[in-house]
Amino acid sequence: MNTKVVKFGGSSLADADHFKKVADIIKSDPQRKFAVPSAPGKRFPDDTKVTDMLYRTYELASKGENIDEIFEQIKERYNNIIIQLGLNMSLDIDFSKVKMGMVNKAGRDFAASRGEYLSGIILAHYLKFKFIDAAEVVFFNNDGSFDADRTNSVMKKILAKYEYAVIPGFYGSMPNGTIKTFSRGGSDITGSIVARAVDAALYENWTDVSGFLMADPRIVENPRPIDIITYREMRELSYMGVQVLHEDAVFPVKAAKIPINIKNTNNPSDKGTFIVHHTDDLSENTITGIAGRKSFVVITLEKDMMNSEIGFVKRVLDVFEKYNINFEHLPTGIDTLSIIINEQDGETYKDVLFTELQAKVNPDSIEYQKSLSLIAVVGRGMIRTKGTAAKIFRAIADADVNVRMIDQGSSELNIIIGVNDNDFETAMQAIYDAFA
Repeated sequence: MNTKVVKFGGSSLADADHFKKVADIIKSDPQRKFAVPSAPGKRFPDDTKVTDMLYRTYELASKGENIDEIFEQIKERYNNIIIQLGLNMSLDIDFSKVKMGMVNKAGRDFAASRGEYLSGIILAHYLKFKFIDAAEVVFFNNDGSFDADRTNSVMKKILAKYEYAVIPGFYGSMPNGTIKTFSRGGSDITGSIVARAVDAALYENWTDVSGFLMADPRIVENPRPIDIITYREMRELSYMGVQVLHEDAVFPVKAAKIPINIKNTNNPSDKGTFIVHHTDDLSENTITGIAGRKSFVVITLEKDMMNSEIGFVKRVLDVFEKYNINFEHLPTGIDTLSIIINEQDGETYKDVLFTELQAKVNPDSIEYQKSLSLIAVVGRGMIRTKGTAAKIFRAIADADVNVRMIDQGSSELNIIIGVNDNDFETAMQAIYDAFA
């Protein structure tokens, strides 16, 4: 069965005209059987996303302030869509329940999730698909973690009953029945979960761009599009700031080896980017993409004979764990260990980290450097191409940029380069130009 699951982001459902585009896309292919909508996004640059309006409404309600004005604006957004679509339906009962939940402090997650919930009801009516509340098929554990096994089991059974259905993205339910959301952009995850449950042939993720680009267009002018990328490459690029798809959305479909196609709602004929489990297509490009982020700090410990001191790294990381600090990379030498963390954590905990690291491992010295940018050069073609690293560093040197750190993954899928924040854009452009 060549079933396709389609997810549409907020920019694809901003108003009635976008709802019509979405419906035309779905109806143009009978294999598009299950749709996952987001809440309406911005209609114009200065507009406000419905999810942000809902967050604001809950903030006011939690303080006991009046929410009538902003809630009427939310109702107007949805009612205008209903009227312009020519639907014979009303959300008045749903609006009342949502408002009551706000006033009774049903939870921030409940408030935020209602955007997808209401979008789903409208889209299901317009398509004449079955509406399935995500709270009935997406489940979380008591600790807030996603319950993948129960979700897949229940969703598989329920969706098997329907040929076509709409399942709102972004949220599910806790064991006690309360609403729990994924992180922002979590509708991507819901779409992936649905694709796994129905054993889809393809998961189409529709947004306002035609897939991934080789570099950030805000830094590099007119970067090449990426036709095909593996899950692993996508994860590396997403981690470094590429935001076309929620980075956690790959896990459900990766397990089932279901490909994802990133498509553009405004240009549905564009091929987009295919994200696949594996490909033998290495194309002519050595690298697949370049991405990066600013504002990291490096804490470097130096100690003679560190390599022969059992448990040294564990004791170091225990200190960071104590303060709930994630490390980004751990470049090492025989007598040195560097821990790269985000600058906000570094500036907040610098003094206590130094004190506790000194007590735990008694290093010969501790050095703290800030304003570091990390650039990831990612590509499955790197493993079979000689001189890739040399080409990267030659391009950076020719651009008069100093390299502060180098870290290459053992799989040879990526090379991480650290440069000063003020050299970030120059280095990105230089690397792109060397491979484009």
